[in-house]
Formats: sequence, structure tokens, C-alpha cells
Amino acid sequence: MSISASGSPAPGGPSGHPSGPSGATATASVTDRLVSANKHYAEAFQDPGMDARPVQQVAVVACMDARIDLHRALGLDLGDCHTIRNAGGVVTDDTIRSLAISQRALGTRSVVLIHHTNCGLQNITEEFRTELEHEVGQRPTWAVEAFTDIDQDVRQSMTRVRTSPFLVHTDDVRGFVFDVHTGLLREITNK
Repeated sequence: MSISASGSPAPGGPSGHPSGPSGATATASVTDRLVSANKHYAEAFQDPGMDARPVQQVAVVACMDARIDLHRALGLDLGDCHTIRNAGGVVTDDTIRSLAISQRALGTRSVVLIHHTNCGLQNITEEFRTELEHEVGQRPTWAVEAFTDIDQDVRQSMTRVRTSPFLVHTDDVRGFVFDVHTGLLREITNK
């Protein structure tokens, strides 16, 4: 989605065009516009003939932040990696589940962890769960995984991967912070 100078969504479809791809109207929902874009995409689609095993044998765990175009930022092509994204890019039980499948069933051997500057998880707390409980009457079973020290949270994520009994390849696990203003990665060490 295009963002205007004020930080709000620009008018029109995902590409900023008033009628979106394939002539979707301005009154169409975002999902309608995505489905329309997919029909346009499918018209020229050719099966690349690859399987689910990443060519580079790497899994990338990163934040779901919409400002980060992981493939372009890392010079990756379709089929090069497994991409696992969540709020904050933190290593949770579900991240370990995905990494275990990626390694044990699909041949990945390296793990790259990417947090980023100006992350939304630095602005909320675990109190978010309590607020949800008051609103809906049920406490979430998951942790928010909020953090204030981004470098330390990357270290914690690296430790969670390296010490998981479910992962067989833990020698090549590296963590980074992506700067959303420069596009550069800064590597985080264990120190």
C-alpha cells in the first residue's frame, strides 16, 4: 500500500492507482483489490517448476513490518529462502515449529534473524494482553514479546534458536537489526 507524506494510506489500490489493477473500483474492499490483482498476475503466471526446498538452504525470521521488502533487501529471488514473519520477528514456539519443519523436512541449514528500528513492539507492553482480556473476556495464551532493547531481543532470539532441541542446524544462526531509514543491516553479536 502506498503511504502519503502524512503517513496515511494513499488513495487508490495497493499500487496507489485510483482504480487499482484490473479496473477494480474505488469502493472495492482491500481484499477485493488483492483478488483482482491476483487474477491479473495469474494471466501471465508460469509455474517456475521448483519445489518447497529453498535453493540457498536458509530460513529468514523477520518482523511483519510492511516497510521491509526482505527479498530485495537481502538480494534474494523466489525460491531462495523460507521466510517466517511475525510481530517483532521474535522467536516464539510457532517460529521454532516453522524452523523445525524448514530444517528437518525441507533442508535449510542457516537461520537469519532480523529485527528493525522503530518497531511497534517497542511501544507496547505485556499489558496489551490484559487489555484484550478486559475487552473480550478471555486472556490470550500467547505472550506479546514486547521489548525495549532491540539488540538484547535479537540476542534472545538467537539463543532460543541455538538452544532449541527441535532444531538440528544451529551453527549458522546470525542476528541483525534492519534500519528502516537507511536499508542497512547491523549485525548483533553475543556480547
